[in-house]
Amino acid sequence: MVYFLLYLFLEVLISVNISSSIGGLNTFFEIIITAFIGISILVNFRKTLVENMMAVSYDCLDLNQFQRLNLFTLLGAILLILPGFLTDILGVLMQFSVFTTMLVNRYYIKSGNCKTEFKQNKMQKDSDVIDVEIVTKHTSLR
Repeated sequence: MVYFLLYLFLEVLISVNISSSIGGLNTFFEIIITAFIGISILVNFRKTLVENMMAVSYDCLDLNQFQRLNLFTLLGAILLILPGFLTDILGVLMQFSVFTTMLVNRYYIKSGNCKTEFKQNKMQKDSDVIDVEIVTKHTSLR
């Protein structure tokens, strides 16, 4: 309860100071634009989730990093949808931390620090056996 009141107090102070300096119409446009950005992040979250799952499958991310990346993306998008300057600032910061982490992980994927092949059971095969397919051709004299 104390944290909520502290958040509410800071939100009101920051919102009043910023909106008094930029004006009411610009404040309205800022609220609308950040809400659309938050909604677009939520719509495209499926793609981000698939990319993060691929990074986990290649051992580029551990499960804790995977959970933090997805949690910060969702929480940042929700904070961008909510009106207020403090929530927008926190939402953008959460998106940038996710963005830089994803860039670092993409760099590791390209540099070869991740496994790109899954372990398979190695079966011993004869080295002198050649696998072939025999096709028989049936010809009839009719």
